[in-house]
Order: sequence, then C-alpha cells, then structure tokens
Amino acid sequence: MRFVLAFALAVGSLFAAGKEDLSEQQIQDIIQKFAAKETEFARARENYIYRQTARIFEYDQSGTPGGKFEVTSDITFSGDGKRTERIVKAPVPTLRLIGLTPEDEQDLRAVQPFVLTSKDIDKYAVRYLGHEQVDEIPCFVFAVKPKKMEAGQRYFSGIVWVDDRDLQIVKSYGRGTGLAKKNFDNKFPKFETFREQIDGKFWFPTYTSANDTLFFDDGQIVKIRMNVRYEDYKQFKADTKITFGEPVTNDGKPAEPPKEKK
Repeated sequence: MRFVLAFALAVGSLFAAGKEDLSEQQIQDIIQKFAAKETEFARARENYIYRQTARIFEYDQSGTPGGKFEVTSDITFSGDGKRTERIVKAPVPTLRLIGLTPEDEQDLRAVQPFVLTSKDIDKYAVRYLGHEQVDEIPCFVFAVKPKKMEAGQRYFSGIVWVDDRDLQIVKSYGRGTGLAKKNFDNKFPKFETFREQIDGKFWFPTYTSANDTLFFDDGQIVKIRMNVRYEDYKQFKADTKITFGEPVTNDGKPAEPPKEKK
C-alpha cells in the first residue's frame, strides 16, 4: 500500500509515571521469558483455525470516500506450522487512490498480528519503557525495532504491552517496515492490534485497526481506515497417539505375550 505516517510518540511522558526500577538483568530476564511464552503461543496457534476479515477504506484529502478493499479468509496451519489461507469472500476491490502491494499482504499475515518468539528475538532491539495498565491488565511496556533488515523481509517497529503475569503480548502499536524498493513510493500505516485470551491460557490477536493520513512523495494525500478481525478460533488437531487392538505378527496373528523369566 503506498502508505506513510510519521511514527512519533511522546514515549518519555507516556510512561515516566509508571516506570519501575528494574535492573538490566531483570529486564533481560523478562524479555527472554516473554519470548519463550510467545514461542509457546506460536506453537499452540498451529492447532487452531480461524477466520480473518480485512477491510480497507480510502478517502481523498477533503474526506470524500473513495474505494474499498475487503477479503475474508479461513486460516489454518500445516503440520510444520506453515500458514494456509482459503479465501471465502473477496468482492472486487474499488480502490482508486492507493494500491495494495505484496508487502501489504505480508503485513496482514504476520506483522499486524505480531508474535515475538525466541527464534526472532535476536533480530530486534528491545528496550524497556516502563509499566502501565491496559484495560486493567498490568503490563510491562517495550519499544521494539529491527536491528537490521534483509531484502524481502517484513518487520514490526513500535511498542508492545506484555502482561506481567502471563508474559505474553496483549497489545501492539506500530507499523510494518522493511527495505524500501527503488522507484517505489510504498508507504505503510501505523496500526494497533489487541489480543484476548481464547483458550484460558494464550492471548490470541482478535482485532487490528488503523486510521491514518498517508503522504506520498508526489504530494498526494490519502486518508485510510483499516480494520482486521480474527475470529472463530477453533482447535482442529491434537498430538495424540492412539493404538487399536493387540499387537500383531507379520502373519496377521496376535503376538504372544512375553514369557516370564524364571
């Protein structure tokens, strides 16, 4: 999507009042523990299917509505954790001011429902900002940004709120980022993603929203509104081994039980 928005937050004033005196070692321990919990969540999510509905609306500089993009997909995961998407509803897009790019699709799949696992934690610089409540949930707050970027990869840059008891991300606010393509005026919006407990243990993304004004290099200004819903989470497999009947020999006859040693 040819998006851009200045990512400016008054971080110091936002968290100064709730900042705790934690040692650097304590902070690093918390980071490693919440990455481990996020890894558990990512593994658990592979046992769930869900429905994702994304809608994007565009407006010109005066606020006059333009076009719309909408797609509803059923999401599942293969045995090795790879995402599989089956589109169930996709009206013809009517966007005329902006165009969606492969990077936007990557952000919809992986950046907006951001998960920071132990495997990926070393790719990011994570800085402790303080402690505050999110919907009455006490949270550690961290600034997160990629240490370096590789071509073809998308990353999250922003802030995450981590439940100080469950040590899982419950809210993220930021934008997708990556290496810019030459001669491409490709811009990306800030978004906010909320999670909820679905199975009584893990926090699953349930809603992403963005409401931004996008400034293009050619002077064009476009306002966009986006919402993504993740719903109908259902568990679809279990790691269970089932054995039926008695063990058999190669000739199809039941095997004799082992003789007792005298």
